[in-house]
Amino acid sequence: MSMQHVDGENKGKFVLYALSTCGWCKKTRMLLEDLGVEYDYLYVDLEEGDERSEAVEEIKKWNSQLSFPTLIVNDEICIVGFDEEGIREAAK
Repeated sequence: MSMQHVDGENKGKFVLYALSTCGWCKKTRMLLEDLGVEYDYLYVDLEEGDERSEAVEEIKKWNSQLSFPTLIVNDEICIVGFDEEGIREAAK
C-alpha cells in the first residue's frame, strides 16, 4: 500500500482509509489538517490489484461494513464516518 504522509504534530498514529471521490473523506482530512495532526492516508479507490485487496482486508479488521472514511488511531480506536467530536477527542 502506498500511504501518503501529512506532516503535523505527533498526537499518536493516525491512519485514514478514504476514497478520492468521497466528500466525508475530504472533510475528515480537512479536520485532521485543521487540528494539525500528523497522519497517513490511503485513497483505496486509487489502489489496484493486490495493494487494493491488502487495503480492503486491513479495513475489514476494523470496519466490517467497509465504509469510508475509516480512521484508525493508535491501532486501538476505529472512527467510521465523519465523526468530528470523535476525531477531536482522539487528537487531544
